[in-house]
Amino acid sequence: MWLAPEEVLVANALWVTERANPFFVLQRRRGHGKGGGLTGLLVGTLDVVLDSSARVAPYRILHQTQDLQVYWTVACGSSRKEITKHWEWLENNLLQTLSIFDNEEDITTFIKGKIHGIIAEENKNLQPQGDEDPGKFKEAELKMRKQFGMPEGEKLVNYYSCSYWKGRVPRQGWLYLTVNHMCFYSFLLGKEVSLVVQWVDVTRLEKNATLLFPESIRVDTRDQELFFSMFLNISETFKLMEQLANLAMRQLLDSEGFLEDKALLRPIRPHRNISALKRDLDARAKNECYRATFRLPRDERLDGHTGCTLWTPFNKLHIPGQMFISNNYICFASKEEDACHLIIPLREVTIVEKADSSSVLPSPLSISTKSKMTFLFANLKDRDFLVQRISDFLQKMPSKQPGSSIGERKASVVVTTPESPSAAQDVLEQPASPSSTLGGCRSICTQVPTASQGLLKLFQRNSSTEVLGAKGAKEKMKEESWNIHFFEYGRGMCMYRTARTRELVLKGIPEGLRGELWLLFSGAWNEMVTHPGYYAELVEKSTGKYSLATEEIERDLHRSMPEHPAFQNELGIAALRRVLTAYAFRNPTIGYCQAMNIVTSVLLLYGSEEEAFWLLVALCERMLPDYYNTRVVDSSILSAGALVDQGIFEELTRDFLPQLSEKMQDLGVISSISLSWFLTLFLSVMPFESAVIIVDCFFYEGIKVVLQVALAILDANMEQLLVCSDEGEAMTVLGRYLDNVVNKQSVSPPIPHLHALLTSGDDPPVEVDIFELLKVSYEKFSSLRANDIEQMRFKQRLKVIQSLEDTAKRSVVRAIPGDIGFSIEELEDLYMVFKAKHLASQYWGGSCTAAIRRDPSLPYLEQYRIDASQFQELFISLTPWACGSHTPVLAGRMFRLLDKNKDLLINFKEFVTGMSGMYHGDLTEKLKVLYKLHLPPALSPEEAESALEAARYFTEDSSSEEALPQEEQEEADNEDVREKRGEEKGTSPQDYRHYLRMWAQEKEAQKETIKDLPKMNQEQFIELCKTLYNMFSEDPMEQDLYHAIATVASLLLRIGEVGKKFSVRAGRKSRDIACSGDHGRTTAATVEVESPVPELHQDTAWEPQLSAAGDLQAKASGDTHLGKAPQESQVVGEGGSSEGQGSPSQLLSDDETKDDMSMSSYSVVSTGSLQCEDLTDDTVLVGGEVSSHVAAAHCEGTVDADWCISFEQILASILTESVLVNFFEKRVDIGLKIKDQKKVERQFSTSSDHEQSGVSG
Repeated sequence: MWLAPEEVLVANALWVTERANPFFVLQRRRGHGKGGGLTGLLVGTLDVVLDSSARVAPYRILHQTQDLQVYWTVACGSSRKEITKHWEWLENNLLQTLSIFDNEEDITTFIKGKIHGIIAEENKNLQPQGDEDPGKFKEAELKMRKQFGMPEGEKLVNYYSCSYWKGRVPRQGWLYLTVNHMCFYSFLLGKEVSLVVQWVDVTRLEKNATLLFPESIRVDTRDQELFFSMFLNISETFKLMEQLANLAMRQLLDSEGFLEDKALLRPIRPHRNISALKRDLDARAKNECYRATFRLPRDERLDGHTGCTLWTPFNKLHIPGQMFISNNYICFASKEEDACHLIIPLREVTIVEKADSSSVLPSPLSISTKSKMTFLFANLKDRDFLVQRISDFLQKMPSKQPGSSIGERKASVVVTTPESPSAAQDVLEQPASPSSTLGGCRSICTQVPTASQGLLKLFQRNSSTEVLGAKGAKEKMKEESWNIHFFEYGRGMCMYRTARTRELVLKGIPEGLRGELWLLFSGAWNEMVTHPGYYAELVEKSTGKYSLATEEIERDLHRSMPEHPAFQNELGIAALRRVLTAYAFRNPTIGYCQAMNIVTSVLLLYGSEEEAFWLLVALCERMLPDYYNTRVVDSSILSAGALVDQGIFEELTRDFLPQLSEKMQDLGVISSISLSWFLTLFLSVMPFESAVIIVDCFFYEGIKVVLQVALAILDANMEQLLVCSDEGEAMTVLGRYLDNVVNKQSVSPPIPHLHALLTSGDDPPVEVDIFELLKVSYEKFSSLRANDIEQMRFKQRLKVIQSLEDTAKRSVVRAIPGDIGFSIEELEDLYMVFKAKHLASQYWGGSCTAAIRRDPSLPYLEQYRIDASQFQELFISLTPWACGSHTPVLAGRMFRLLDKNKDLLINFKEFVTGMSGMYHGDLTEKLKVLYKLHLPPALSPEEAESALEAARYFTEDSSSEEALPQEEQEEADNEDVREKRGEEKGTSPQDYRHYLRMWAQEKEAQKETIKDLPKMNQEQFIELCKTLYNMFSEDPMEQDLYHAIATVASLLLRIGEVGKKFSVRAGRKSRDIACSGDHGRTTAATVEVESPVPELHQDTAWEPQLSAAGDLQAKASGDTHLGKAPQESQVVGEGGSSEGQGSPSQLLSDDETKDDMSMSSYSVVSTGSLQCEDLTDDTVLVGGEVSSHVAAAHCEGTVDADWCISFEQILASILTESVLVNFFEKRVDIGLKIKDQKKVERQFSTSSDHEQSGVSG
């Protein structure tokens, strides 16, 4: 390619001049191409270590000046062909012009201008593709693609110089991190190392430091352990690797592939070596951290952040921290973790004002809200730009109020919302806190019967403070403490959140404020306010809809806190049903999962249905990621998210309680408690009034509290657990402890805990106060940090999801019938190849169909499916029947044969069935598969010259398994319509009854016999012959096989003619129906035909057959595809009488036989006497004699519809040739082909030829 001219001081160092003229020099890199020796080794090593562009472009053209001895690069090339093209263009277009100039400087200036013009012309028509990556980075991406054979769709994210430890020897090279792969390349003194690892195969990724591997990154897969070290910035590299591996795990879990963020802002000054993808991933990481810190909706994007101070009126201090601005929120986080957090929704903002700067308050900015709160920020570095961004976001806010006005007062910019009736009304429509929702948001659900307040208020008894006594007084004090806190720190979303807020939460939230504060702390309030009417619409849409989720919900409704009076009547049950059904309708990926009913029933006690719904959304989609996921382990009911936190809990147990950790592992207790403790937030194992205190803390602190409490429970029971002998005894100890965790401050009447009734023993239980348990958990295990938990979650997620993948593989392999023939190891290898092909479609967009249709909620067998193009690639590399250029045609037929449901996708079971038909079974089974590949539906109408006759034949053939009686067909169609209507009615995938029906059909299917196979017409037989001729190329017995198949083909043609005679005699009145009519008559005719076959084979002089054998060889070598136009084909027809006697000339006298021969579209020519190219279009060899009078009929392309042949006749004919029998019965090892396929998937591109021959020489 042409390069912008750059000066080169030393032109001949490491380069060899191959061509030269007075103005230009063409050079080749030393060591590239043939030869090279030690110099080539050294240069190759330097190029890799220094990341020289010569690795990609080993040829270049320089402009040289005679006097100045200065050179300028003008072009480079990856191949000699490319660079020669540029050289010839220069010689033809510039040399004559340059000879006119007298001044060297003018020549150089002219050449520079010309090259710049060429580059500009080439780039003029290119469409801009968003963010253009810097030139240096594009060069690195080009190296990556050429070195590792990656397609254009694989995007490089970043690359780093590092060392890979091979044994105890470090190999210096370059690590390339792409969206889907991690690649490493090193070339040192002739030793080449090339690694390619898919992110989806990574099982462990961690940064560690040992004596052997100082500060290294460890990457484990199922097969190998890799260590990389000597990074310039190991933290940045590891963080990026974590992100990419996390994306891959997410892809395996819920099939979400990586999509670039098109709305990402372009930087003002982009870094020269950072790609747009790297910036995208950095922005994603910041967005995720920002949303998790402030519990914001998932679609919120961080616009920027800056250092500042915030004036806190409650302690009269300026607290340093960071201000974060996004499209809907302004947030603040102090440097000290618990000092202050603040969230200001822009929908609440009325005024943004720049105040006058002073030495005390430099660059102040005040923000006022509708709730009459004012926040003062100072020490802002770029205040004007910040105010402009806030103003832009405010103008985009959807609002029913008049447009915001922007005015200026002296040196201030003010964004005001006039206090008018409309504004006051808007305050009601979008309240600042959940406490003001009585007449606002709840009114939107009046059309649908919903619970407008918490069920606890409707079913609470003894609620007066006087009756409750001391407990009532304590509750009153709590409420008063919170009211004082609201007065000092604010109420609603804009409340200052400090260490004082946490203290109040740990002391227990009053019953009357619990629902309001849960909404605020979880962030559910933001989503509810910004989506008015959403829940009511979902309830309306989901009412009356049936799906698998709704059936599971109905089954669990009466199991949800049955001991609570609120769920002992239809009001509570109906509210729970609506919330769970609405969420299943909103998120069909999750639908309904176990434990959601228990958590939702508690949410309904303290909030309205709409509030409970949005709390459930926050819980399932943000606070407990992947907990309620349909992807579960088949041996248990734990979801991926619960398994991840179970792994974290095991790791924390090893760190904090090492003496107990090993015992717990031996007993297997941790895996047993994860479901009930984490998935239900202790609600199913503790008394309700105690567990709800943990839920209070959970909504404020997140999963950290649940892990702390779990560790505190183990710590409290350590002595008893250490002497337990089995899992049951340990679970009894923990169960009795949890049953007696009490809340003595609860004002609600005690609800009998069913688990406690079952586990109570003879000894009087020791009561444990829930507040004391929380206090101990914070004192002993408060060192846990949210960032540490997220880091551990990533590490555990790799293990868990790979474990899920292994479980899926085992489940799929178990679902394969035992008669398939492959071993367990072969099936597992085939599954990995099949899955890799499916994932490739998601990587590079080669086939969107399979990726789009993948549903993780389906059975494992249905989750990975491939389309025709992907199947073709696998078929070509794995089939034992290699047919050269005819193989893709055969692959297409096999795909159509396997695709029973016609959805253009096949699953693994169907794929293995097809492979097994070719690899296993006896000669009959293999030939049966080959026979079916040349009948509809495998043989498409486009592939046959007479599709109409073939279709009519198979429609009317009563013995065909493909043709259904009309009544059955109509019934099947009606059943399909009913199934489609059923699918449209529900919102989730097909229910279990659909799979039960499929299973029953599979069980009822009887083994197919050769008598069930339909007969083959002449056109289909010709296609079968084409396949056989192509199948034998490059076989060691090639000549013998061609001779044998020519003999068999000639014999079968005669048999077909004999069968035609009988079928014509038997059914003259219905001559237009080929090989049909009464089934008994046809069978009888077939039997009569088969009896003369031995006489034909034994008594007839077969010189013509010997000629035909050579002819078929010529055909296979000269035209292996056999799919050309009829004019290029020569025809052989061999007929026979019913007695099996007669010379070739006698056979030609029959008109019907002539027609049959004239339509035959394959050619059999003799290489012994006549070459293919010597034959004219109208030449036909019949029995060794040349005839031309059938050419006209042949060009018409008609097919003899009366000619047909059965599978038994083909089988009997092939059994007469031992070489054919041996060919089909020989065993082929599929393991070797699978290994080759894995290599091919990551084969180096031929254009990136780093000539190793030169090194070896």
